[in-house]
Amino acid sequence: MKEKIGSGRSALLLDDEEAILVPTATYFRSLGFSVDMAREPEEAEALVQFQSYDLAILDLRVTPFGGAQGLDVLREIKRRHERTSVIVLSAYISSELETEAWALGADGVLSKPQSLPSLARLALALIEGLQ
Repeated sequence: MKEKIGSGRSALLLDDEEAILVPTATYFRSLGFSVDMAREPEEAEALVQFQSYDLAILDLRVTPFGGAQGLDVLREIKRRHERTSVIVLSAYISSELETEAWALGADGVLSKPQSLPSLARLALALIEGLQ
């Protein structure tokens, strides 16, 4: 039996939209990833305190009030686990927030929606150091 391409890899997903979070988790699990899901920034930050991840996919805006709480999670991930590859996603991202995400150490900044196969290709390329 062929080993799955994500076998042995771990991922943290942060998104407040169940319709995005659950299918993304299911897809990455089908690739062999171990996946933790967070619906709020505080939940993601708590997970990062106790777990190191190969990959984090963070929604930039995860509260109904706007703001960019995903960047706070990015900052915490890079402070604790600088080798974690981080992709920031958002349906609404200004050039200022994109610049800030890159400055904080994001490895990818993408607008929503993204197809799951293309998101997985980027994630694997980042983890394997090909990009």
